Amino acid sequence: MTRQTPLSCSGHTRPVVDLDFSDVTPDGSFLISACKDGKPMLRQGETGDWIGTFEGHKGAVWGATLNREASRAATGAADFSAMIWDATTGDRLLTFSHKHIVKTVDFSRDSSRLLTGCQDKVVRVYSVENSDTDPDILRGHSSSLKTVLFSHDQSLAFSGSEDKELRVWDLRQLEQVQSMATGAPVSDMQLSKDGTLLLVAHGNEVSFWDTTNFTKIKSAIFQTKVFSASLHPDKSWFVAGGEDLKVYKYDCELLSEKESYKGHFGPIHCIRFSPDGELYASGSEDGTLRLWQNNVGKAYGLWKTAEPEDAATTEVS
Repeated sequence: MTRQTPLSCSGHTRPVVDLDFSDVTPDGSFLISACKDGKPMLRQGETGDWIGTFEGHKGAVWGATLNREASRAATGAADFSAMIWDATTGDRLLTFSHKHIVKTVDFSRDSSRLLTGCQDKVVRVYSVENSDTDPDILRGHSSSLKTVLFSHDQSLAFSGSEDKELRVWDLRQLEQVQSMATGAPVSDMQLSKDGTLLLVAHGNEVSFWDTTNFTKIKSAIFQTKVFSASLHPDKSWFVAGGEDLKVYKYDCELLSEKESYKGHFGPIHCIRFSPDGELYASGSEDGTLRLWQNNVGKAYGLWKTAEPEDAATTEVS
């Protein structure tokens, strides 16, 4: 197996529990990380270089996301709040108070709404433009939310919970459209770039779901609990990480392992492909983010031409 030299991004002091990339912008892509140290960080997506820290939460930050243009960031935290930030200046723009810990957040594609999932089992839809109005409420889950997403056309919301259910919500009628049993608590979801597939991590399984008819297409079974998974932009590969400290890269068609690497010193809580598909980022219980090449040996970002004898982790400030 090819040896990989991940870039290690330091700065956090507690477990890194969520991360998200923006789309590719004129200034490149950007990466945000959520951490139990309460200080979400923004980084340059191609290199992992630190740009800034969003200061304001008074508890562990469980969820973080960027809008497509990387002009806004959103975070959800143990201080019972979700916050929206100016991702250019770091200024806090809005605070949405909740009744319990906010575990997950997602922007609509036009950045006009924010979706939150809370430990009180409720999904909320906030208007960013009319922030003084009460949120729309979606009830149905019987346990804490773990992950929420807008559909690409913004008419639906997807939610995954510790109650072992995926739910689909009609955001115009504010009612549930579908409920799908997963057999294990849902820990992560991601939509494909074209919006046609939903990739779901639950238990020791990563499954693919059709977003048109909400049926499961196929799944890969792992020998460890999988906490997070991410699909390559062209849907050729997916990566996953979990309890056994390894990052895995799988062929989406064959559902076979292409490669796996160890680099973290704790379970992997989150993993995401960059928008150009050249790297994937992982966040761990060990308090670090690591960046991994999709095509090992290719000159990209801080990676130069591969040097097989050099397998040490490269530190990024």
